[in-house]
Amino acid sequence: MQSTFDERNWLAWLVRVRILILTFLLVIQLTVAHFTPALLPLRLFVSTVLVWYAFSLFYALLLSAWHEHRLQASLQVMTDLVLVSLVVHQTGGWDSSLNFLYPLVIIVASILLPRVWAYLVAALAFILYGTVLELNYYGVVRSYCTTHPDLKALQGIILVNLFAFLAVAYLAGLLVAKLRQARVQLKYASGALEDLQILHENIIQSVSSGLITTGLDGRITLVNSAAQKLLERTAAQLLGKPVTELFLDALPNAESQTHAEVRFDTAGTFRRTVRVRVAALSVPERGALGYVYALDDLTEIRRLEREVRMQDRLAAVGRLAAAIAHEIRNPLTSIAGSVSMLSGIPEMSEEHRRLLDIVTRESHRLNGIITDFLAYSRGKQYHFDKTDLVPLLEDTLTLMRHRMTVENTGIVIESGFAVQEAWVLADGDRIKQVFWNFAENAVRAMRDGGTLKVSIEPLADDWQVSFADTGTGMTPQQTEKIFEPFQSNFEGGTGLGLAVVYQIVQAHEGKVWARSKPGQGTTFVMRLRRLEAERQSPGTRPASDFVPPSLPAARPAQLAAAAAEGRVRG
Repeated sequence: MQSTFDERNWLAWLVRVRILILTFLLVIQLTVAHFTPALLPLRLFVSTVLVWYAFSLFYALLLSAWHEHRLQASLQVMTDLVLVSLVVHQTGGWDSSLNFLYPLVIIVASILLPRVWAYLVAALAFILYGTVLELNYYGVVRSYCTTHPDLKALQGIILVNLFAFLAVAYLAGLLVAKLRQARVQLKYASGALEDLQILHENIIQSVSSGLITTGLDGRITLVNSAAQKLLERTAAQLLGKPVTELFLDALPNAESQTHAEVRFDTAGTFRRTVRVRVAALSVPERGALGYVYALDDLTEIRRLEREVRMQDRLAAVGRLAAAIAHEIRNPLTSIAGSVSMLSGIPEMSEEHRRLLDIVTRESHRLNGIITDFLAYSRGKQYHFDKTDLVPLLEDTLTLMRHRMTVENTGIVIESGFAVQEAWVLADGDRIKQVFWNFAENAVRAMRDGGTLKVSIEPLADDWQVSFADTGTGMTPQQTEKIFEPFQSNFEGGTGLGLAVVYQIVQAHEGKVWARSKPGQGTTFVMRLRRLEAERQSPGTRPASDFVPPSLPAARPAQLAAAAAEGRVRG
């Protein structure tokens, strides 16, 4: 295919050069004929040149319609030989100054055709040139010569041109062979270089770590597929932009700090953490040309580390609750009973009664906290069964809409379900408790009204449920600790609601997280494994084999604490 493409290019080049030479010769001959009296048959010469133009245009059109380029080259060379012979005859035969056109045709034949064709064309050119001279000499055709050499001089002219044609054919063939050899070597070297470039590019694109290269000015010059996937941007969006604009933290430099952990926000509003390593991009004899940044995603690792820390805290809270809950409740009951008896004394003043009311209310509130605390810390029994999440969501939202209408909060609840059914293996009552806690927190965050958008959609092997409000939002520090106990951001809250949510989701081997920005609302996201994915998984346990919630997601520290308290059941 490459050879055919080259022959076609050479043929197109030959047509253009032929037209250029014909135009030049026509102008020169017309100029000479105008200023010098000569026997040149001007009309016949112009007609021949016009015919030559017509052949050139014909071959130009034929080039796109006929793909036998070797045969086209042969026809063009033969046509040029015949027309050159006519032009030489019309411009004076042996007196013509245009016999140099024969060597041009021979050179073209050497380029377009095999080497043997150069000698054949040289021989044919000799025959045609000799024929023209012989016909002019013996008067067979009308001669336009201005001189009349004798026979020996004529034979000398013919023999000189014979050797000239053969020499041109030999030299042109030798030069073209060298050029073709050099061209083959160049193609081989270019192919090897292209293969090396492709291998280099494949290596860069196949590296699992993200790679970004920049110039000395810090603008991105290359980004591999892993970096595009990690940053959730295309190469067109990254190339040419300063690398520092991609991250929230300062990048390391190649001189003093070679690696660092930095954060960035993705298009989906998620914040990721990556480890960045930097090195100078140097080329021998040219020095540093830029920098290479290697990116490793640490988001999941840091999330797991936070979960481990939180699980350890939860285990400590559980042990603390089991140790002191009853010790607090007993004196609290005594206090409440004593206050109740004191309130019955008739001689008590109004001020004393108000103080007793305060003690009673605070005792009830403290009792409620202890109750929630015990409910959180005790092991829970779960009843796993085939459950559809859509009715659970609809029931929760229906109750919440009625409440918003009665309380006239100005909150609008919108639901967008991508599916009509979402089956999971779960405890429906516990999952509904999760939904209610999400909705309750969203309502509390929108004190002046707003919109709560609830959605459910399939995502790989999971169902993803989202509760997005337009409330006050949270800082990154609050978001990180939102599922820890006693981290309530609302007045009067115990801070245990979302901790219980986290516990329930962990018991279902799911995931739950929150993403938020101050002033831009908060979104709570829960993922549970789809029922069909559960059935396809070879390691999935049947519903009857599920154990209390502390086991599926518990860390070793939790298991030890639970066993010590007698909460782990066989």
